[in-house]
Amino acid sequence: MPPTRIAWQQATVTAVVPQTPTVKSYMLWPERPFDFVAGQHVDVRLTAPDGFQAERSYSIGSAPGGDTIELVIERLEDGEVSLFFHEVVEVGDVVEIRGPIGGHFNWSPSDAGPILLVGGGSGVVPLMSMLRRRAAASPDTPFALVYSARRWDDVIFRDEVVRRGREEDHFTLALTLTREASPVADVRSGRIDRMMLAEALMAFGDRRPVLTFVCGATAFVEVATMLLIDLGVPFESIRTERYGGAEAKIVGPDVVVPDA
Repeated sequence: MPPTRIAWQQATVTAVVPQTPTVKSYMLWPERPFDFVAGQHVDVRLTAPDGFQAERSYSIGSAPGGDTIELVIERLEDGEVSLFFHEVVEVGDVVEIRGPIGGHFNWSPSDAGPILLVGGGSGVVPLMSMLRRRAAASPDTPFALVYSARRWDDVIFRDEVVRRGREEDHFTLALTLTREASPVADVRSGRIDRMMLAEALMAFGDRRPVLTFVCGATAFVEVATMLLIDLGVPFESIRTERYGGAEAKIVGPDVVVPDA
């Protein structure tokens, strides 16, 4: 049998929440609410008056179980869809979405743990859906998040992720800033490297992660995955999601993960 085609439907924007100077969260209420698994995404379609259409895929940042979904969209100067959202879309507007989509890069409480998350920039969005799902349904499952952003003001979900790292048991946060001009207290500076990933793995003690999720630009994902395998994480346990950009170029003996 051919796979079931997921139908397009309308979704109403119920809230717009700034995350960083270039990133906003859009809360959408689908006319036909659906269940999804943390880590999945939806397609968004815009149709111009002349019939021209543009589609983009966006990860769901909210946890499963609600009537609304949260999409986190970064403003890209050459992005037709992202510019429309940032410059035009307001609360009450209606957009077309299709989903949920994705059966590999997702986590549910039945997967157990430990779980290692590695994200760069907006790659943290599906990982936050997993963290929120964990907090609601499986708070005793060990999780660690290694997250790289350019500057303190560029950290998506900043207040929430820092609070979770401070307050939640069995969750370890390792945050690093790659281009911050002034040091930030208790926050690492520099790109993710082998030592930083090794320290994240050490948070699990003698246990190795059941699953590792790596999300970010192509080069970020490629180098982070290479370092994880070098540290003994089985290739088959690593799940990746990438959102474009150039492939990695390895230069010199000290390998670091490319900028977020």
